[in-house]
Amino acid sequence: MNRKDVLDRFRAQVAAGKPIIGGGAGTGITAKSAEAGGIDLLIIYNSGRFRMAGRGSLSGLLPYGDANAIVMDMASEVLPVVSRTPVLAGVCGTDPFRVMPHFLRQVRDIGFAGVQNFPTVGLIDGVFRANLEETGMGFGLEVDMIRTAHEMDLLTAPYVFDEEQAADMARAGADILVPHMGLTTSGTIGAQTALTLAAAVERVQALADAARRVNPDILCLCHGGPIAEPADAQYVLEHTSGVVGFFGASSIERLPTEVGIRRQTEEFKALTFSRQRGRAG
Repeated sequence: MNRKDVLDRFRAQVAAGKPIIGGGAGTGITAKSAEAGGIDLLIIYNSGRFRMAGRGSLSGLLPYGDANAIVMDMASEVLPVVSRTPVLAGVCGTDPFRVMPHFLRQVRDIGFAGVQNFPTVGLIDGVFRANLEETGMGFGLEVDMIRTAHEMDLLTAPYVFDEEQAADMARAGADILVPHMGLTTSGTIGAQTALTLAAAVERVQALADAARRVNPDILCLCHGGPIAEPADAQYVLEHTSGVVGFFGASSIERLPTEVGIRRQTEEFKALTFSRQRGRAG
């Protein structure tokens, strides 16, 4: 899908007071169902495969597979069932085994409308993060990937984790900024350690403001941490300025699946039947 057309549609939607809702799709049925529900943007990344296999989303940051190859494989399941929704690829920008411009052309050629930076080292902190930065596997490579994608006229919707990253991504040409509040809470494999919703509001606002100081036209969505349910997202939208939507991964596919399958099973388990009684001869 054409980047300009998608952005024109999103900006008209925002002007009409309607939020942009994006969602992760780890399976074809997720994408198909989300589109039926009116989702505006879909994203395929490797953690979706792990998440829908019952594993935590942070599996996507660990050495359980080739992240970029997994996304390209998932594309064959998701892209054919989506008819009108732009789909982004979660690209591991720090991948040392991809010539990034060439890989991004492959991403574009198979039908992706754009990219997001995932897996991202932005979720890693401490000494390990410092060592990644020191040894040439830092967040700057993700910024470079977004810049290259922008130059190729791909839609870009990067995750950011602090104000400096937000400004850097805006300068690189990000169309949509997604302040990331950490691993989503709730459900059977959600995070227990997370910001409060009030603290998330402050962080989302600070990152959105940092990006808009560079590019006033950038679209900002909220994501992650305590922003797990529709009511959480509504709270953030009501208590921030210039944040125009929500992006959910676990919130869109894992949590509804956990609740829906369990509830349906419970209802079936509550069925009764009549036991036949023996008849007298």
